[in-house]
Amino acid sequence: MKKMFVMIVAFLVSTIAFAQGTISGSVTDGSTGDPLPGASVLVKGTTNGVTADFDGNFTITANSGDVLVISYLGFQTLEVAAKNGMSVELEPSTTQLEEIVLSSGVIDLAQVRKTPVAVSTIQASEIALKVGNMEFPEVMNKTPGVYATKTGGGYGDSRISLRGFDQRNTSFLINGQPVNDMESGWVYWSNWQGLTDVASGIQIQRGLGASKLAVPSVGGTVSIFTKTADKEQGGAVSQMFGNNGYSKTTASYNTGLNDKGWASSFLLSQWSGDGYAYGTAGAGTTYFFAVGYAPKDSKHSLNLSVLGAGQWHHQRSSWISIRDYQNFGESGLDRRWNTDAGFLNGKEFNMRRNFYNKPLATFNWDYNINETWKLNTSFYASAGRGGGTGPRGGNFRNATIDMYPYNIDLTTHYNERGRGTRDADGFVNFDAVVAHNRASAQPYSGDNSNFQGQLLGSNGFRNDGVSREILVRRASMNSHDWVGAISNLEGQFGNFKTSIGVDLRSYKGYHYRVLNNLMGLDGYYSTGNKNSNGQIINTLIEASPFRDTGVRGPKIDYYNNGIVGWQGVNGMVEYSKDDNLTAVIQAGLSNQSFQREDFFDQPAKPISDKENVGGGYLKGGANVNFNEKSNLFFNAGYISRQPQFDAVFPNFANNVSEDLQNEKITSVELGYGYTSSKLDFNVNLYSTNWGNRFISRSLNNAQGDQGTAQFTNVDVVHNGIEFEGKYRASNKLTFKGMLSIGDWEYTKDFNATIFDANQQAIGSGKLYTKGAKVGNAAQFTSYVEADYRFGKFNVDLGYRFVDGLYADYSIADSAFTQPNNEGALKLPSYGLLDLGLSYQIGNGLSFRANVNNLLDTEYIAESNTNIHATSSSTTWNGVDVSNSVWFGFGTTWNASLKYRF
Repeated sequence: MKKMFVMIVAFLVSTIAFAQGTISGSVTDGSTGDPLPGASVLVKGTTNGVTADFDGNFTITANSGDVLVISYLGFQTLEVAAKNGMSVELEPSTTQLEEIVLSSGVIDLAQVRKTPVAVSTIQASEIALKVGNMEFPEVMNKTPGVYATKTGGGYGDSRISLRGFDQRNTSFLINGQPVNDMESGWVYWSNWQGLTDVASGIQIQRGLGASKLAVPSVGGTVSIFTKTADKEQGGAVSQMFGNNGYSKTTASYNTGLNDKGWASSFLLSQWSGDGYAYGTAGAGTTYFFAVGYAPKDSKHSLNLSVLGAGQWHHQRSSWISIRDYQNFGESGLDRRWNTDAGFLNGKEFNMRRNFYNKPLATFNWDYNINETWKLNTSFYASAGRGGGTGPRGGNFRNATIDMYPYNIDLTTHYNERGRGTRDADGFVNFDAVVAHNRASAQPYSGDNSNFQGQLLGSNGFRNDGVSREILVRRASMNSHDWVGAISNLEGQFGNFKTSIGVDLRSYKGYHYRVLNNLMGLDGYYSTGNKNSNGQIINTLIEASPFRDTGVRGPKIDYYNNGIVGWQGVNGMVEYSKDDNLTAVIQAGLSNQSFQREDFFDQPAKPISDKENVGGGYLKGGANVNFNEKSNLFFNAGYISRQPQFDAVFPNFANNVSEDLQNEKITSVELGYGYTSSKLDFNVNLYSTNWGNRFISRSLNNAQGDQGTAQFTNVDVVHNGIEFEGKYRASNKLTFKGMLSIGDWEYTKDFNATIFDANQQAIGSGKLYTKGAKVGNAAQFTSYVEADYRFGKFNVDLGYRFVDGLYADYSIADSAFTQPNNEGALKLPSYGLLDLGLSYQIGNGLSFRANVNNLLDTEYIAESNTNIHATSSSTTWNGVDVSNSVWFGFGTTWNASLKYRF
């Protein structure tokens, strides 16, 4: 009997093993036949899943007849019965990005061959593979109209322009929520370091765009989509290493969507690095959590997510002349040179240190009311905390000691390295600064029984004999509280689709200075507050993203709040017929309220009156599909845009500008698209006119402290043509590329006012810019890339060419301060070659390596001076070496290993 039992068990086991065989097949793009590497293949109702290799092939343990769930980003998920040798074709999503998030109804996506706007889409796979240790905006450099740079080179200090308009004038949305600063319009990418880890796609809508928010942007709209509560169970861990000590460890997990409709996702990432430029080390932590609820047969779906990236990094903020890059190099040009870099107590120390933590919480609710109506709503909140450090003190140079020179020609100091406060390599010896502080500061003799120290420095405003040659590290804090809500009611009536929406925001920004490092002093005497006769301060804050920011403690120099409200309504009517014609018209109205509160400089009027400024837009367009391959679109619009905060309260006062005007923008665009099994491309022409601009710029004064320049009545015109295409030569080889040609000019002269570090006006002037080229963004860019798959390998090689790059204007530029001037300085063109290699090891393990600027090309990425070369000039590639510039990085690399489970 026992023997018989063993035989029966053996028979059953062998039968089950035989039945539980392997299923092999392939996954391809149903419209092109291209393989879909990395496509997910999952046995429904189980955790048994695999990913397709680079040829789209897969092998999974399953029974014939089991239901396989096959998905790929940007394509419609398909459920099919398993059979050996199966070939599965996935069809592209109608939105190309609809599968990215579980609940995303507030997001205004542009649809190819339907929405009449110029659009580029970057999929999650490209972000994950190619960003590496680059700055997040740089991945968009491969699309038309974009110019992104690392500026000084600190982690997160990058910037981006779209069609020549800087990021103040380009809308950036994360899951439909606006993230441009409510006062300045700027986007601080160091606050969003985590986007590389959690982004599931980017859509760049150039020009008027499809966004229905109350007042759209000028350059375009960049919609960034992050992961939410993922529908599929699984996780991943990865480790990345890169140049200059860069390291990043990431772990993520998705619970998958259960039978009751719940799903959640988690991600945690830690990074650190020494920085490419000297003295620009940094570190940070990215955290992400999302939970979603979408029960079957329910009309509701909900999603809550929290995203943040606390970080600190040292900076290179002092512009450097080409001559100093050359002089401080061991053998010629040293692109890594940093005037701000030095050492204190044997460790890296920098007067410029940025630190910030900006968590963003979002709650999305999508409600399908019935077959006609649906309501999409999003609530969001952000509480940003942090700021940036810098030097504070008097004139740091005297006859005997070279203190801490900012914005001066360091050539005269080159032969004196090893003396004063610069060591033999030219770096700042902050130990010598501490010693100089102690030797220069005087014992405090005033009547203040609470101060016990023996040394006291002055902030430069006293003339009572206290030495002014001292230096401390202050921290300029720019924290905020921001809440908002977006809701859109959409109805479908036959060929017509209508919508009406609201956009509500409430923002309060906190701006003040505190002390971070006394540099050997026991206290600091501050007279920045006009409501007091001065005070001794020895309370310090730590320059860390997760520490107290000193909002309740003593402050120096200035302390003011900006209060901004936003109430907007918008509406849309869209007509579609037989998928051949789409016509749309959109309009929006908004009221923006401004109020300024000053605790230091406005004792007679500590809080301003509330100023309400209305604005709005009207835009429309149409798309015609002539056949399955060709389409034509156009759009046009007018925007009356409220000025930014500094334009409402110029001169850093609580008085509303007497010449307050809305900015006026008109835009028109025409485009053509073609798509086939082998070739896709689109080409478009645009023209944008922008008037009544107000611009506020930071600048470094002769003492090394930051001042501000404000420019009024700036008018520009931006015209251009763009091309983007993709050619599939075979199922292994793909080419893609773009071309962008712009003609961007100032159409009139404008005025400027300069303010010192204490926000006091110290001068004014006129800039003769009529006919000058717009700087700080390349007017000609092109890119071509070849992508080749063979076996488990994938190689991509890309070349980007930049020309028509001009220096930015400055109030100090002789090139613009006199009529009939030479105009903007044209910088040398350059080309960069990038190489990438991927290898699908198997069993969920993959490897990726990138080498950027493979040929180590030397190039100027931007300049803030316009010194034209003469016959007597010393030049670098035709550029006078007195110009202050940022050189682009040399060769950089990163390599990562990722395991999916």
